[in-house]
Amino acid sequence: MKVTKLIVGIIMIVLAIIIFVQSIVRGFGNPNPAIHIYAGTAELIVSLLYLASGIVYIATCGIDGLGGDIAGLSMMLISWVLGLLTCTIYLPLQLWSWLALIIGVCFFVWHIMLLRRE
Repeated sequence: MKVTKLIVGIIMIVLAIIIFVQSIVRGFGNPNPAIHIYAGTAELIVSLLYLASGIVYIATCGIDGLGGDIAGLSMMLISWVLGLLTCTIYLPLQLWSWLALIIGVCFFVWHIMLLRRE
């Protein structure tokens, strides 16, 4: 689980950079800037949550406690809810929000299953 958390943490940081650039670029050349500012801000917050979760997963990869997984799950749940609230405005954000939910829940459930096995 240590190596997996490290790898997924690095992938989440790279995805945070991609989501951040995507949120910046989508604001240029749009005819209705008010709607796109709202969606871009939501995407910026999701990218920051991805970055924070990736850092938490990397920092807690060697710890056996549930603290890092609970923090990661809570941040991923927030980004999931934020993505669902804005999915009618900007559809690609729905992809990032569902991916966040899958990552957060999978790590939390996996860690609980490992603790019960021991």
